[in-house]
Amino acid sequence: MKQRILTVDDELSILKFLRSNLEDRGYTVISATNGEEALHIIEMELPDLIILDVMMPKMDGFEVCRQLREWSQIPIIMLSARGDEKDKVRCLDLGADDYIVKPFGANELIARVSAVLRRTKTAGVSPTKSTVTSGDLVINFAARQVTSAGLEIKLTPTEYALLQELAVNAGKVLTHTHLLNRVWGPEYREEREYLHVFIRRLRSKLEPDPNNPKQILTVSGVGYQFTDSG
Repeated sequence: MKQRILTVDDELSILKFLRSNLEDRGYTVISATNGEEALHIIEMELPDLIILDVMMPKMDGFEVCRQLREWSQIPIIMLSARGDEKDKVRCLDLGADDYIVKPFGANELIARVSAVLRRTKTAGVSPTKSTVTSGDLVINFAARQVTSAGLEIKLTPTEYALLQELAVNAGKVLTHTHLLNRVWGPEYREEREYLHVFIRRLRSKLEPDPNNPKQILTVSGVGYQFTDSG
């Protein structure tokens, strides 16, 4: 079955560009021109990926992303004409998986879409054991399930991919470059802010005290380390 992508933008020329290039690569494309319409379509259609413009009338992309993350982990790529780091970090903090600055070309679009959908399917590593435990945290690789004190923790595909890469290498210090390359892909090797934001997101979900982490440790100037108690 073809993967379905919802594209959301109030500029019809952008929607046409997205549809043309995505359909050429074999994707099924659904379109919306505003945030309210997008949320309705998402509830009805449950697409595999959402490409969401930031600046739209009535309801902007920030609010759509925020509302969507209250109940869904469908991957989101944000589009924006503004390329400053503050906007990018805000989108990632709200739960977006990637951020593309307008104008962009077809090759960049397809590369980003492919990378995000790849992380949805697999974290890209092969665990040598079925579970990893760290305190109350249990990661079940076979079920792609994460629990803490018996309660399931919902993670986006990118959050899970990052956690799995850390957990299967528990006790090892993984460099920034290694994590970006393994989880996001070689084209993201310089995107340090992605890694910082996603580590912060994981800690907020996994750590009892995110400001004093015990499971995902920072190795200053080098990278991160996951602690394994079992």
